Amino acid sequence: MPSRRELANMLRALAMDAVQKAHSGHPGMPMGMADIAEVLWNDFLKHNPQNPHWANRDRFVISNGHGSMLLYALLHLTGYDLPMDELRRFRQLHSKTPGHPEFGETPGVETTTGPLGQGLANAVGMAIAEKHLAAEFNRPGFDLIDHDTFVFVGDGCLMEGISHEACSLAGTLGLGKLTVFYDDNQISIDGDVRGWFTDNTPERFRSYGWHVIPDIDGHDSEAVRNAILAAKAETRRPTLICCKTTIAFGSPNRAGTSKAHGEPLGEDEVAATRKNLGWTAAPFEVPDDIRRAFDARQKGAEAESRWQALFQQYAQKYPDVALELQRRVQNRLPENWATVADAFPKLLQDKQEAQASRKASEVCINHFASHLPELMGGSADLTGSNLTHWKDAAAFTADNPAGQYIFYGVREFGMSAIMNGLALHGGILPFGGTFLTFSDYARNAVRLAALMQQRVIFIYTHDSIGLGEDGPTHQPVEHLPSLRLIPGLAVWRPCDSVETAVAWQLAIERSGPTCLALSRQNLPCEARSVDKIAEIRRGGYILRDCEGHPELILIATGSEVSLAMAAASELAADGTAVRVVSMPSAETFLAQDEKYQQKVLPESITARVIIEAAASAGWYRFSGAHGRIIGLDRFGYSAPGKDVFAALGFTKEAIVKASKELLSREEKKLKKKLFNTGTSVTEKTGEYSS
Repeated sequence: MPSRRELANMLRALAMDAVQKAHSGHPGMPMGMADIAEVLWNDFLKHNPQNPHWANRDRFVISNGHGSMLLYALLHLTGYDLPMDELRRFRQLHSKTPGHPEFGETPGVETTTGPLGQGLANAVGMAIAEKHLAAEFNRPGFDLIDHDTFVFVGDGCLMEGISHEACSLAGTLGLGKLTVFYDDNQISIDGDVRGWFTDNTPERFRSYGWHVIPDIDGHDSEAVRNAILAAKAETRRPTLICCKTTIAFGSPNRAGTSKAHGEPLGEDEVAATRKNLGWTAAPFEVPDDIRRAFDARQKGAEAESRWQALFQQYAQKYPDVALELQRRVQNRLPENWATVADAFPKLLQDKQEAQASRKASEVCINHFASHLPELMGGSADLTGSNLTHWKDAAAFTADNPAGQYIFYGVREFGMSAIMNGLALHGGILPFGGTFLTFSDYARNAVRLAALMQQRVIFIYTHDSIGLGEDGPTHQPVEHLPSLRLIPGLAVWRPCDSVETAVAWQLAIERSGPTCLALSRQNLPCEARSVDKIAEIRRGGYILRDCEGHPELILIATGSEVSLAMAAASELAADGTAVRVVSMPSAETFLAQDEKYQQKVLPESITARVIIEAAASAGWYRFSGAHGRIIGLDRFGYSAPGKDVFAALGFTKEAIVKASKELLSREEKKLKKKLFNTGTSVTEKTGEYSS
């Protein structure tokens, strides 16, 4: 039987070999944390390599994701579908071993990490999900949801501000099944961290309400094992195990230096390290006794089999609850979902109620929450402004884990990354709110939600200069176009309660993240037919049309749609054939087939005016070379919302004026063109004759 050090050295060897072959990567962390990983994975981690999606597996997250080769080595050795050839192709095109762990690319990877600290926050979300689902579904004698969340973090993770946001909340919520291993090697890219990171980390985490185990020798397997036992014995507080380690442990010349952090050791140093460790196996060679010692397939299959037997007994005693649990962990919507969802926008259309879209969102939440117990909502200390709470929703707390509402406090980034963790765990559909302008604080977590295609709903209220007196610090300008640039993110800015309901329904149904940009001010409910309600799903649709061929198209989003409608009425009264297109989700519209896009925005109609109280840059693909954009390419003012709109040119009069100027210019161009070809045009009809 190999010794523990030999098992850990196998992890070190695979890490340095893969990094060396790729001529790229980070060998230092895998070599430094190998002893900790070996003890955790061989003695404690509950998982089944043959079913990486087993609902009751322990979750393991490498928040310091640059150390990805440690995770890949563990996955390969324990029996996941990750062949040695994939380790040889570390960091190469289309391999299953990318430079940082990517969810969905590699079996056994629980979350995408790399931006430091976010994996830690994801793990907090996973631990919340475990605690909540256990409270909801476990019954006496049936602890079906009963697993731990383990996290590796480095100095960099704990320097990032998100670590404070997430860990402060984790302590308050009493996440006793969360264990974090701090790789205290005192080295980051720039060198010895004592020049810029002198926090008393144990005291910091004690102040959060964590159970802290300090000064563990991370290369002493027995000390690590005892620390994990102590962590598992503590059930009311999350645990931080502070492990003193040496980066690139075993390397004679690179150990303990920043040179080992993010570059290969080099052929000579790899050879010297093998000699220093007494490692004789060839690169990428796994001795049979070591492979047997790591292989977790039989142990994992037996653990899942025992759980499945328990679940069968549970299903016999609680059949309805068992079916609901199955639905939830598979992230399936209820069978009656279409009935529940499809009729709701029509109901709101019939009411014709003018209200802020944030208020309409609250109405939607109350409706959908009664049918979707998997909803977990929250807000970053703006519950009364975001209107994210709903009737009968209790707070999730340390003593009430069955609660569905999380008071996140002023932690926009932490909230967003925690929501990603909730979604990744499964069984939870998370949403959370803040002001649109504060999406900047959370942006990298929103980006990772899109990268991982997780069903997370970001509610951003106070979506424009319409919020008024709080002024330009709180009035978003560049936020909508910048969010629309994120691939795979659906951004919706509804104009009334009906569009809000459709946006909510689609956010619940889609397999990726959604941003809902919602108004503070009241918006009129626009008149539309049942067919037009159905077309909202397509992201852009004809809200108002004219007889015959339109001369002008007005395109607007959100609160500016009512301005466009008012301007269209005045223009029509003057004899202009005008169409109004509501575009609540530009990227959804662009995903439609060409025939539909041409129906709504024919190429032949170049007279287009686009109205949105946000930066204009993203709209040129719709306006073309000849259109006009009434946008906001400056910051706002502190004043009542209606006064700010007027001062910055968002009025019916401004739209009418811009439209007439555009039509006049187009008419002059047309007359010039026709004069040159000897053709006349019948006034206002668009019919041509020779």
